[in-house]
Amino acid sequence: MTATEVRTDPEKPGRALAAARPVRWGAGRVSFRMHRRTALVSGGALLLAALLLLVSLCVGSYPVALPDVARALFYGTGDRLAVHFVNQERLPQALLAILAGCALGMSGAIFQSVSRNALASPDVIGFNSGAATGAILVIVTFGGAAASVAAGAIIGGLVTALLVSALASRGGLHGIRLVLIGLGVTAMLGSVNSYLLTRSSLNDSQNAHIWLVGTLNGRGWSSVQIMAVALLVLVPLALLFGRRLRMMELGDDLATGLGVRVNASRLALTVLGIGLCGVAVASAGPIPFIALAAPQIAVMVSRSPGVSLVSAGAVGAGLLSAAHLASSQFFTALVWADQQVGWIRIVEESQRNNLLPVGVTTAVLGGVYLAWVLFKRRGTGTA
Repeated sequence: MTATEVRTDPEKPGRALAAARPVRWGAGRVSFRMHRRTALVSGGALLLAALLLLVSLCVGSYPVALPDVARALFYGTGDRLAVHFVNQERLPQALLAILAGCALGMSGAIFQSVSRNALASPDVIGFNSGAATGAILVIVTFGGAAASVAAGAIIGGLVTALLVSALASRGGLHGIRLVLIGLGVTAMLGSVNSYLLTRSSLNDSQNAHIWLVGTLNGRGWSSVQIMAVALLVLVPLALLFGRRLRMMELGDDLATGLGVRVNASRLALTVLGIGLCGVAVASAGPIPFIALAAPQIAVMVSRSPGVSLVSAGAVGAGLLSAAHLASSQFFTALVWADQQVGWIRIVEESQRNNLLPVGVTTAVLGGVYLAWVLFKRRGTGTA
């Protein structure tokens, strides 16, 4: 195919969607279709994430100048405190924000495409709550070692995903049914989580609460290594199913006519989505908003006819990196505001070095985004 494909936005008929251009490598042996605007959005989001990573290495309770950051990164020399803060604290947390954001963005894109519903993300349909239940059970029962908490979160998310999928698939998988059943399961698991916390010791309850908020604070290189290995396995598999995912967005009957084994593909994609969400939740806790918003923001900016896994992952990495930087500087900004105003005292100077969990920031942004989505789709009869 030599001509580009031009489609119109179904929600805004007067606006043309981005054109898909064929790309061929190796004398045509390898070919795929690429939306130029989608590629630009993906590259821009990854560049933004890289810039935010660089800024996060410089700012904090112990500011480090950019030349000192470069020496600490490439040579491991310079001020000992600068080397410690850059290499052992800020860099692994910033990298984990990029990796976890990418995993959550791609997971949200998979579930939204499979269900054909913009609200069908892991944090809305109950998978994160199931992972939280598994992690709390491990913390309360076994004391909360990092590896066991991660395993409990993944198992809890998997069991919940199977339960929600089984209930929502009766008579065919429908997006609104998946969302409603997921919300019901989330409410029930929330009650279970609250009960488990009331029956645990004070120390276990504090550890569980910290994990439940969703935070990158205190994460080290072990968490980065787990995330990196998991993404090296899961991302190529998800991209391999990307073409089938786009065909399934057209409907089960048409996808079957195009040669797609719909049920098998949906099962494989669901497992991959659960895996991507599970490793992110196991490493950083149930961080909300990213899986919900990243795919739709990528579609809106790139004007592509469907959700792209690559752009959703890139936007997710940028969003979580921005939220991580904002959370790490929240109390510092409040102290500075107090000093400028003079007569208002929101926080004390001693709280300057406190770190706000990133889950708090993303939850606030997620509430605003969800309200915007519902307002945008008012009167259309769609969710």
